[in-house]
Amino acid sequence: MSKKRQPIFDLDEEEQELSDSFDREEWKSTNHLKKEVSLAKKTAANYFREKEKISIRVQTGDMDVIRKMAAERGLRPHTYIASVLHQLAAGHIHTK
Repeated sequence: MSKKRQPIFDLDEEEQELSDSFDREEWKSTNHLKKEVSLAKKTAANYFREKEKISIRVQTGDMDVIRKMAAERGLRPHTYIASVLHQLAAGHIHTK
């Protein structure tokens, strides 16, 4: 049995499951590495190309809270805001 790796940083539940799966040697090598790498590159390029810029006004107090929350997660405020908006759009956050 392989030695358990010490995490460098805290993982969320999904990341921890992936890490544990890797440690249990459940991952298999692909016979189509070039094809897989090409697909990953295309997917990444599309992800970065499909962003739309927006401009919003946020109250100073709200922005202070957002900055603190982002810093706790090791993110820049704008990255954190984009993440929260994505979670909302994907249905992971529900509003009344």
